[in-house]
Amino acid sequence: MASGSKSVGKDEVRDFANGKLEISSVGGTMVARATFQPGWRWSESVKPVVGGDSCQVRHQGYCVAGRLGIKMDDGTEFEIGPGDAYDIEAGHDGWVIGDDAYVGVDFSTAMVDYAKK
Repeated sequence: MASGSKSVGKDEVRDFANGKLEISSVGGTMVARATFQPGWRWSESVKPVVGGDSCQVRHQGYCVAGRLGIKMDDGTEFEIGPGDAYDIEAGHDGWVIGDDAYVGVDFSTAMVDYAKK
Protein backbone atom coordinates (compact mmCIF):
# COMPACT_ATOMS: atom_id res chain seq x y z
CA MET A 1 0.00 0.00 0.00
CA ALA A 2 1.30 3.45 -0.88
CA SER A 3 2.53 5.75 1.86
CA GLY A 4 -0.30 7.86 3.23
CA SER A 5 -3.05 5.57 1.91
CA LYS A 6 -5.44 3.58 4.00
CA SER A 7 -7.69 0.61 3.51
CA VAL A 8 -11.36 1.48 3.44
CA GLY A 9 -14.21 -0.97 3.95
CA LYS A 10 -17.87 -0.73 3.04
CA ASP A 11 -19.60 2.22 4.69
CA GLU A 12 -23.08 0.96 3.86
CA VAL A 13 -24.80 -1.96 2.16
CA ARG A 14 -28.29 -1.54 0.67
CA ASP A 15 -30.16 -4.72 -0.20
CA PHE A 16 -33.15 -4.76 -2.52
CA ALA A 17 -34.94 -7.37 -4.65
CA ASN A 18 -32.34 -9.35 -6.66
CA GLY A 19 -29.51 -6.99 -5.84
CA LYS A 20 -27.40 -4.97 -3.48
CA LEU A 21 -25.32 -1.81 -3.42
CA GLU A 22 -22.10 -1.53 -1.41
CA ILE A 23 -21.11 2.10 -0.83
CA SER A 24 -17.80 3.50 0.38
CA SER A 25 -16.33 6.96 0.59
CA VAL A 26 -12.66 7.18 -0.34
CA GLY A 27 -10.97 10.55 0.06
CA GLY A 28 -14.27 12.36 -0.42
CA THR A 29 -15.20 10.34 -3.52
CA MET A 30 -18.19 8.03 -3.37
CA VAL A 31 -17.65 4.56 -4.83
CA ALA A 32 -20.56 2.15 -5.18
CA ARG A 33 -20.35 -1.49 -6.24
CA ALA A 34 -23.66 -2.71 -7.63
CA THR A 35 -24.41 -6.43 -7.86
CA PHE A 36 -27.61 -7.34 -9.68
CA GLN A 37 -28.69 -10.98 -9.96
CA PRO A 38 -30.44 -12.47 -13.01
CA GLY A 39 -34.04 -11.25 -12.90
CA TRP A 40 -33.10 -7.82 -11.54
CA ARG A 41 -34.84 -4.91 -13.25
CA TRP A 42 -34.86 -1.34 -11.91
CA SER A 43 -38.60 -0.92 -12.48
CA GLU A 44 -39.33 -4.07 -10.45
CA SER A 45 -36.51 -4.13 -7.87
CA VAL A 46 -35.76 -0.48 -7.01
CA LYS A 47 -38.81 1.49 -8.14
CA PRO A 48 -40.95 0.06 -5.30
CA VAL A 49 -38.40 1.55 -2.86
CA VAL A 50 -37.93 4.99 -4.42
CA GLY A 51 -41.02 5.54 -6.62
CA GLY A 52 -41.06 7.46 -9.89
CA ASP A 53 -41.41 6.31 -13.47
CA SER A 54 -37.69 5.71 -14.17
CA CYS A 55 -34.30 5.85 -12.48
CA GLN A 56 -33.42 9.49 -11.88
CA VAL A 57 -29.77 8.87 -10.99
CA ARG A 58 -26.96 9.60 -13.45
CA HIS A 59 -24.48 6.72 -13.43
CA GLN A 60 -20.81 6.98 -14.35
CA GLY A 61 -18.72 3.87 -13.92
CA TYR A 62 -17.29 0.61 -15.17
CA CYS A 63 -18.80 -2.84 -15.78
CA VAL A 64 -16.78 -5.62 -14.12
CA ALA A 65 -18.98 -8.62 -15.04
CA GLY A 66 -22.31 -9.55 -16.59
CA ARG A 67 -24.49 -7.59 -19.00
CA LEU A 68 -27.00 -4.84 -18.39
CA GLY A 69 -29.68 -3.58 -20.78
CA ILE A 70 -30.63 0.09 -20.59
CA LYS A 71 -33.68 1.83 -22.02
CA MET A 72 -33.75 5.61 -21.81
CA ASP A 73 -37.04 7.49 -21.37
CA ASP A 74 -36.75 8.62 -25.01
CA GLY A 75 -36.79 4.96 -26.15
CA THR A 76 -33.07 4.65 -26.92
CA GLU A 77 -31.69 1.24 -25.87
CA PHE A 78 -28.14 -0.06 -25.40
CA GLU A 79 -26.16 -2.72 -23.52
CA ILE A 80 -23.25 -2.58 -21.12
CA GLY A 81 -20.83 -5.49 -20.79
CA PRO A 82 -17.54 -6.42 -19.11
CA GLY A 83 -14.85 -3.80 -19.67
CA ASP A 84 -17.30 -1.05 -20.70
CA ALA A 85 -17.09 2.37 -19.10
CA TYR A 86 -20.48 4.08 -18.97
CA ASP A 87 -22.19 7.42 -18.50
CA ILE A 88 -25.95 6.90 -18.23
CA GLU A 89 -28.07 10.02 -17.88
CA ALA A 90 -31.01 10.14 -15.47
CA GLY A 91 -34.29 8.86 -16.88
CA HIS A 92 -33.89 5.17 -17.69
CA ASP A 93 -34.78 1.59 -16.80
CA GLY A 94 -32.18 -1.18 -16.59
CA TRP A 95 -32.19 -4.97 -16.40
CA VAL A 96 -29.78 -7.90 -16.20
CA ILE A 97 -29.31 -9.74 -19.48
CA GLY A 98 -28.64 -13.48 -19.33
CA ASP A 99 -27.89 -15.88 -16.50
CA ASP A 100 -24.86 -14.15 -14.94
CA ALA A 101 -24.92 -11.48 -12.25
CA TYR A 102 -24.07 -7.94 -13.31
CA VAL A 103 -21.32 -6.24 -11.28
CA GLY A 104 -20.50 -2.58 -11.84
CA VAL A 105 -18.55 0.11 -10.02
CA ASP A 106 -20.19 3.54 -10.04
CA PHE A 107 -18.41 6.78 -9.17
CA SER A 108 -21.46 9.06 -9.27
CA THR A 109 -22.00 11.20 -6.19
CA ALA A 110 -25.75 10.76 -6.84
CA MET A 111 -25.42 7.13 -5.70
CA VAL A 112 -25.71 8.43 -2.14
CA ASP A 113 -29.50 8.34 -2.68
CA TYR A 114 -29.75 5.22 -4.91
CA ALA A 115 -32.31 2.67 -3.68
CA LYS A 116 -32.92 4.78 -0.58
CA LYS A 117 -36.38 5.81 0.62
